[in-house]
Amino acid sequence: MRTRLGGLPVLFVLWTILLGLTCGCERTERNPRPKQLLIYCGTTMIKPMSEIARIIEQRENCEILITKDGSGNLFKSIKINQIGDLYLPGCDSYIKTCLHEGFVTETICVGCNRAAMMVLKGNPKGITADLGCLANKHYYVVLCNPESGSIGKETKRILEKRGVFATALDNARKLTTDSKSLVHVLKSGEADLVINWYAVSTWPENMACIDVLEIDEKYAVRKKLVLGLLRTSRHPGIARKFMEYAASDEGRALFAKYGLYRTR
Repeated sequence: MRTRLGGLPVLFVLWTILLGLTCGCERTERNPRPKQLLIYCGTTMIKPMSEIARIIEQRENCEILITKDGSGNLFKSIKINQIGDLYLPGCDSYIKTCLHEGFVTETICVGCNRAAMMVLKGNPKGITADLGCLANKHYYVVLCNPESGSIGKETKRILEKRGVFATALDNARKLTTDSKSLVHVLKSGEADLVINWYAVSTWPENMACIDVLEIDEKYAVRKKLVLGLLRTSRHPGIARKFMEYAASDEGRALFAKYGLYRTR
């Protein structure tokens, strides 16, 4: 049976996992504990990764636990806790850092993300697709913290390229931790304008509440979604099978189902 870990303190959750992995002494050989995999997953990819997890659990007779958070927060957890099998951040810059620092040993591309400006359905404030609107004091702007989530990091890159990051950051009424929080402030009517990953606007629970203002491709390029095998993996054979399925035609179709682009 699969367990979803989003929403619990990461250190507590990982301590619980470690306890479960090391305390199987009461199990008999006739009733062994199923092998457990721990996956760190950026918030925007949780839906396709959960579907793939269910498939791999059935095929490999294992349990897959997924902890979701902003990609930056997950990276910090990987460094601190030194456990886990797979890591899927919202953009590949985190994977590049993991490779450089020796936390990830193998990688595979499963799709792409792209950032977009988002407003309330019907665009009641008549906001245009100009990135300069994020610096306009007439709009209640919310941004993601560049240190906690991949969309925050990507927002900083986009706005710096446009030359408005400092003014947009000064204009922001609030900094959130991840894409889920950005959806919440927009749907609740708290914010007029955010930058978020395009994929979340395609989800059924968001489509009726959010409109997308596409950002010019010279600023918002497609960012690769790269799944990495962690050096600490206890079951690398099963983890590699997860990676292979995620990158297969069937796996990429699941990512596309939730608004994540196929690689060209």
